[in-house]
Amino acid sequence: MYIKPKIFQQFPELIAVESNRKDGISKTPYSSLNLGVFTDDKPENIQENCERFFQSLNIKMSRVVQSYQVHKDKILKVTRSKVYEGYDAMITENVNTFLSVTVADCTPVLIYDAKNQAVAAVHAGWKGTVLDITAKTLQKMKEEFKTNPRDCYVYVGTCIDENSFEVGEDVAALFTYDVKRLDKSGRKPKFYVDLKKANVSQLLKCGVPENQIEVSPYSTVLDNDTYFSHRKEKGKTGRMMVLIGIRKDKVA
Repeated sequence: MYIKPKIFQQFPELIAVESNRKDGISKTPYSSLNLGVFTDDKPENIQENCERFFQSLNIKMSRVVQSYQVHKDKILKVTRSKVYEGYDAMITENVNTFLSVTVADCTPVLIYDAKNQAVAAVHAGWKGTVLDITAKTLQKMKEEFKTNPRDCYVYVGTCIDENSFEVGEDVAALFTYDVKRLDKSGRKPKFYVDLKKANVSQLLKCGVPENQIEVSPYSTVLDNDTYFSHRKEKGKTGRMMVLIGIRKDKVA
């Protein structure tokens, strides 16, 4: 149903997980743990999946913050739990407030400022990555919570892998040379982009220590039996949820 990133397991106060597609009730093509409330899956299936997921974490659904993501770089400082619209990153210092993003190829990024007890959840698709949304989220945390990147622990989650993320020349031109490559082995040159590496690069440039960054070894495409992939499944699929928050009580 989910994994707990190793980088966060040293912090007992922190709830930080990445779901997969198993142990839910949704039918094909959303099988089975579809947590994407904005997909065309049956609402009652999504509701049951969410209840199972949050119950397994001892979290009340009313404490979970979601946003309708639009692949831009708007960042919200969350003061109360609800469903928002138009934000691809959220930050908070409130306890028992759990930030979430949903993905099916895009890169999820979870940030924990261990000194100031603040968290962030980032949805970094290729457009958000080009807009430096991960770096901007850290800057927003600095402004709001006096966050120092050296105090941050980060998980760069499961997304499409570099070898599966073929893009056009126009998109490739938006990325720096260190996170893209040109493959000339075929009849037509192909461009590929590494979204994980691009987001890690932003973190490092901001000052997050490399040994405080964990990168998922999995791919939504290559490990499609475990993770949803919008590209591999031709746009008809579910969503994983990546969630982070500081729990004050046993049941938040």
